[in-house]
Amino acid sequence: DAVITVPAYFNDSQRQATKDAGAIAGLNVLRIINEPTAAALAYGLDKNLKGERNVLIFDLGGGTFDVSILTIDEGSL
Repeated sequence: DAVITVPAYFNDSQRQATKDAGAIAGLNVLRIINEPTAAALAYGLDKNLKGERNVLIFDLGGGTFDVSILTIDEGSL
């Protein structure tokens, strides 16, 4: 099983092509997610937070600037 990250600017056909490439490589692609979303998920994995928190993730890439906003509530995203 695999979760694959793609740049936030990828359109639907680019996402599908990535998913198809994963299948050709023998992967069971469960989900395609944006890179800044993956960073936000990774941030929340090891946090033992109490209550609800809003998190703003900045992804400053080569020529791109992406933002993800998520809510972490008792450690759940």
